[in-house]
Amino acid sequence: MAKMVAESPLERNNVASLDNKLAMAKRCSHEGVIAGAKAAVVATIATAIPTMASVRMLPWARANLNHTAQALIISTVAGAAYFIVADKTVLATARRNSFKQISNNEA
Repeated sequence: MAKMVAESPLERNNVASLDNKLAMAKRCSHEGVIAGAKAAVVATIATAIPTMASVRMLPWARANLNHTAQALIISTVAGAAYFIVADKTVLATARRNSFKQISNNEA
């Protein structure tokens, strides 16, 4: 049996505020994912070209960097770029939104 409870205006505002915060958090994380993916693509290309060129041109690299080592170098740089850029983007977006929220509350 469902119990009907009248919500006070304070509770409704609190729920709306939580929904707004949740939507803002999702938007911040989505922006971070997109920026991180773009950075990972750029880092992959920027790392793959010199890695492949050095394996073909340098005798030391040809002797010591097999296909697994090359893939590890490229994927490590791509992963690092993704997480660094995504983290910085999420923090910057959250900071920007918190300042907007403070200025809206003061007005």
